Amino acid sequence: MNNITIENYLINATFFLLLITLFIYWLNLIVTNINLLNQITQTSTIIINVCLSLYLLLRWNTNHYIPLSNLYESLIFLAWGLTLMQLIIEQQSKSKLIGAINIPIVLFTLGFASLSLPNEMKQASPLIPALRSNWLMMHVSIMMVSYAALIIGSLLSILFLIISQGQKVETQGNSYTNQIKTRINLNYDILQVNKLSLLESIDNLSYRIIGLGFPLLTIGIIAGAVWANEAWGSYWSWDPKETWALITWLVFAIYLHSRLNQSWQGKKPAIIASVGFIIVWVCYLGVNFLGKGLHSYGWFS
Repeated sequence: MNNITIENYLINATFFLLLITLFIYWLNLIVTNINLLNQITQTSTIIINVCLSLYLLLRWNTNHYIPLSNLYESLIFLAWGLTLMQLIIEQQSKSKLIGAINIPIVLFTLGFASLSLPNEMKQASPLIPALRSNWLMMHVSIMMVSYAALIIGSLLSILFLIISQGQKVETQGNSYTNQIKTRINLNYDILQVNKLSLLESIDNLSYRIIGLGFPLLTIGIIAGAVWANEAWGSYWSWDPKETWALITWLVFAIYLHSRLNQSWQGKKPAIIASVGFIIVWVCYLGVNFLGKGLHSYGWFS
């Protein structure tokens, strides 16, 4: 059995496990307080991450460079980063929502890489001179992990906006004030309190995850600038990829600034983070589909 066959088995097994895990996560949101379901989803996500890890290690061992040189490899690495980030966050927060919203993104990422890209783009090829550098691992891997964190954090902000629709909520530090008029029905009041507690949890979790992803993005951009100077003789050339990376950085910098000084409260920061979800994907995929520049190698010409 050659390496390509093993790689295909690993990707197919991962895709199958993702479908099953997604179903269990959504079932777990409906049927609460079942520890067995929590254990199944956690174990399944670990297996998924291990399969992706083995795939990346096998490809690394075969080609003798970290598998981040083209679109296909970076998509697989992003799926690995998303599942790893999910496991870390779930371990800390004990929230079932993370997997329920993250697994569909992993499925999309892996499905796009496996089903939409032509076979020639999935095959490894010798690195071009600009990529033959240790900065490949430093810059690209950190950027991918930062994208994973920012995507999950932004997804939680989108969920916050969906749940809070039709309800005015404001934040004061880490506390929420319900602006809805007092209801006579006690059951309805209890429902609103639970809803606000859920909103607070989602909002705080989103803030913490984006707070993790932003420094990683900053380090990744700085590492990319140093690598660019080494490869092309300039730290910054306003390449489309560089420009959108800066836009991404600015969007999340505004979000974190508004949260730190509390200039905006409630839904406004969540809207910024939701916009950031789109910006991240434009920076990662859109620029390479529509624009041309120094970062076009290994993607679409």
